[in-house]
Amino acid sequence: MDTTEAIGIAARCIKIMADGEPADFEELVHPEAVNHEDSAEPPECRKPGPAGYYATALWLRTAFADLAYDIHYVVTEGDLVAINSTMSGRHVAPFAVYDESGAVDSVFPPTGKTFAVSQSHWLRIKDGKVVDHWANRDDIGQAKQLGWVPPTPLYLIKMARAKARLKRAM
Repeated sequence: MDTTEAIGIAARCIKIMADGEPADFEELVHPEAVNHEDSAEPPECRKPGPAGYYATALWLRTAFADLAYDIHYVVTEGDLVAINSTMSGRHVAPFAVYDESGAVDSVFPPTGKTFAVSQSHWLRIKDGKVVDHWANRDDIGQAKQLGWVPPTPLYLIKMARAKARLKRAM
């Protein structure tokens, strides 16, 4: 596979997180693909292959309206593609993060605020599809922009209530 094709596959894989359909994930994500960043995600996101990647996209889209990824730079070496990007959106629904066992850890009630944060994504390509994904994200910057940190006492109460509601619903 040539460099241009690998870059295209990796860039499309990042962008479909915002608006891709299951068929897009089937086309771009290898059946054995691993998302090495899934440890804070819901259990359904921890599956290998297109199903796990699509579940991650739905998890993000549920909490963040107007989700978008702007790609700034792309570098490739062999089968590895590195992407520098900005993820942006608006917090419109509860955003839950999970612990290693898959249990709910924290729930951030919607603030209605927008964010735009720097991210780098590293994707390994095999057989013309993404087979590995790693990321470095500005989670603290996102939390500050969304009003999650420093938390106000009222927001901490809202978080506790949102967590209890989610646990009851499970």
